[in-house]
Amino acid sequence: MDSRALLNYFETHQAEMLRVIEQLVTQETPSGDKARLDAFAAFLAQRLREAGATVEILPNAERGDHVRARFGPDTGAKPALILCHYDTVWAVGSLATHPYRIEEGKAYGPGIFDMQSSLMLAEYAARATRDLALDLPRPVTILITSDEEVGSLTSRTLIEEEALQSAYVLVMESPLPGGVIKTSRKGVGRFNLEVTGRAAHAGVEPERGISAIQELAHQILKLHSLTDMSQGTTVNVGVVQGGTVSNVVAAHATAEIDVRAWTQSEADRLLHAITGLTPVTAGATLQVTGGWNRPPLERSVTAELFAKTQIIGRTLGLELAEGGTGGGSDGNLTGALGIPTLDGLGVPGHGAHADHEHIEVDQIAGRAALLVALLAEL
Repeated sequence: MDSRALLNYFETHQAEMLRVIEQLVTQETPSGDKARLDAFAAFLAQRLREAGATVEILPNAERGDHVRARFGPDTGAKPALILCHYDTVWAVGSLATHPYRIEEGKAYGPGIFDMQSSLMLAEYAARATRDLALDLPRPVTILITSDEEVGSLTSRTLIEEEALQSAYVLVMESPLPGGVIKTSRKGVGRFNLEVTGRAAHAGVEPERGISAIQELAHQILKLHSLTDMSQGTTVNVGVVQGGTVSNVVAAHATAEIDVRAWTQSEADRLLHAITGLTPVTAGATLQVTGGWNRPPLERSVTAELFAKTQIIGRTLGLELAEGGTGGGSDGNLTGALGIPTLDGLGVPGHGAHADHEHIEVDQIAGRAALLVALLAEL
């Protein structure tokens, strides 16, 4: 692989790539708007076909349609999997207050960092492979899903099926500040606790009541005691509701619980503890629902791939560092299957989901070249 030629290709095409990013950002694709999502999926599919890929739109009744594209040689080798999503957390109309713009070397816009600019990288990986007649060692699959921001409930099976057929997975999520690659992510769980007691008049016969709120208070303390900061394990009761009026002993109360852990062993500990909660107040009953939405992405499945990526990055003049994050991604799903996975390969920038969300324009060519170099060398 000629690293200089690869960089030159993307440097030459950078203005064009920015125009594509603008098109992607300004169509607005919130997770819950199926009409917009489906139209955007069709738009992506057409662009990928024009880039030389074979493309399928995968219908999805519940959320937006998913898109799968394939390019590269039919060598019989397991493919590389490039994993993207195109839904964003931004509501339609956000462009009115957060317009696409370039200021002082930064391109701004809703979802540009997480992760519309990465959709451009995936497309231009196919274009560069064709235009430069690159001889890849294996075919490439690009899977672009529509519901990552809301838990990947309709895409998880598809992601796992593709990963199990692949040699490795490159997740095009936004990197950590400074372009740092993500080699670990916490697993993420969501649980709901429902407490049932018995209503009674709080002034006339409080002794006949069983306070669901009192019981929930005991359980909240127990839940928070499961946090182990030395292990990076956190339990947070973030929403509580209960009771009707102040002079009635509360018959019902509920809590919404967020849990996060770096390792599967800690995830298992929390699952056992939360599903095994028992009442403290006589006569109260508990019901726990929910579970782990994303298992931890542990460094055991990323370390070797990252080491190779560092070496490849140096041929492009990139000194790549690694780090971890408490947020989850679809890389958690592929890593849990034992498939070598690397995350955070998007364009460096900052402010995912925030008012100042942006990418760094001068990093586009290097990140695009890195993606293609990985496909060429791994």
